[in-house]
Amino acid sequence: MQNTAQAVKAQNKPTSREVSAAGLRAFFNIARDWGLNTDEQMVLLGTPGRSTFFKWKSAPESADLKRDTLERLSYLLGIYTALQVLLPSTAAADAWVKKPNTAPLFGGKSALERMLGGNVADLVAVRQYLDARRGGWA
Repeated sequence: MQNTAQAVKAQNKPTSREVSAAGLRAFFNIARDWGLNTDEQMVLLGTPGRSTFFKWKSAPESADLKRDTLERLSYLLGIYTALQVLLPSTAAADAWVKKPNTAPLFGGKSALERMLGGNVADLVAVRQYLDARRGGWA
């Protein structure tokens, strides 16, 4: 019985390529919703080479992303989701990332400007800020 349970569990676990493809498809939808240009998208993904980036964009199912890129995608998906929960309309949620913000974390700049610092820590900071605004822990 235990071997059967382990086999079922192993079958249900998505492959690295499946996770990569799903993450990239979600990211490119978010990038469209946020109105991000190619350079901004590349920075948020950790600055892959241009040919790699365009291959990911045209054929996400062929990608097998490294841990850093998957971590970035996770934070970006969390930021997107938090905004959808916090703000009353999809348009407001999508526009928020580009609006100047007076919170100390942003210093009058937008969340996107903070995220474009290029470090995973910049994504973490924005995600934690939004989680705290939702009443979660930061």
